[in-house]
Amino acid sequence: MSEAEFLAAIGLRAKAKKASIVFPEGEEPRILAAAQRLQQEGLASPILLGKANELAEISQNQGLSLEGIKIIDPEQDDKVESYAKSYLQHHPKTSPQAAHRQMKKALYYGGMMLASGDAQAMVAGATTPTARVITASMMTVGLQEGLSQPSSFFLMLFPSFQGQFKAMVYADCALSVEPTSQELADIAIASAQSAQKLLSEKAKVAMLSFSTLSSAQHEKVTRVKEAVKLAQEKAQALGLDIDIEGEFQADTALIPSVAAKKLKPDISSKVAGEANVLIFPDLNAGNISYKLSQYLANAKALGPFLQGFAKPVSDLSRGASVEDIVLSCACLLA
Repeated sequence: MSEAEFLAAIGLRAKAKKASIVFPEGEEPRILAAAQRLQQEGLASPILLGKANELAEISQNQGLSLEGIKIIDPEQDDKVESYAKSYLQHHPKTSPQAAHRQMKKALYYGGMMLASGDAQAMVAGATTPTARVITASMMTVGLQEGLSQPSSFFLMLFPSFQGQFKAMVYADCALSVEPTSQELADIAIASAQSAQKLLSEKAKVAMLSFSTLSSAQHEKVTRVKEAVKLAQEKAQALGLDIDIEGEFQADTALIPSVAAKKLKPDISSKVAGEANVLIFPDLNAGNISYKLSQYLANAKALGPFLQGFAKPVSDLSRGASVEDIVLSCACLLA
């Protein structure tokens, strides 16, 4: 399989779902251009939040068409009342007036559309800081059962790894600075689920360290070892068919011949040498690694994607191009 074939397969899976995506940043020209492409290519049904007259003016100035695209103004929409009531059920300490005001904010309105099933995914972040996207999503959509925090991942596409195309998930490369063992376990579980959805193959999760199965002793190694145990227990409790192993050095996780040398003869592994999900011990390691892969190995880095929420939410890079936004939407729905 080539990169083009891999991305085409993701696009076909997205098209088959005929899902709607809500964009709280409807007035952003890149979002408008991406929405036009999504609509025209049949990848999704975009819903833009904003004032219709303002969006029409911006689109006209950009030479874009809004034909067939739904536009909602949260400040005027009738569903504000029902969304506010639903919001209050989950946040009873909030006053009705405050809930009503919150629902008129595009991020919260979009989040409640997703929570209520009026949209199947939400994409934001082109003009909004990540922290605000996460806060609004936490307050409306909430987290997936069994997880205690959101995290992020990159979908890494290598044109030639060991002589052939390879797609991998790297996490967490954008959000969790110094995760605890429990947080690393949650990142591993969420990343495995993201990988199985996007890669269409069983997740083989390697928890990375500078040690391979106790070859080194350090508190940072101990933290990863504890995370492996917690992740394995959680995967079993949730009934997930995923392989999570470690702690491994990166070469042990990726290269079969290295894994054969570094693992003791009495140790069998389903992950060593075959990992397709790499969990980094902290943000330093994750962020550095994905950028080294991108610029030294000519890998395409798609993301960062948010994960761990009860429903699909994506946070765009502020510098995301129209192509980046379209690809992110396809991956979110695949």
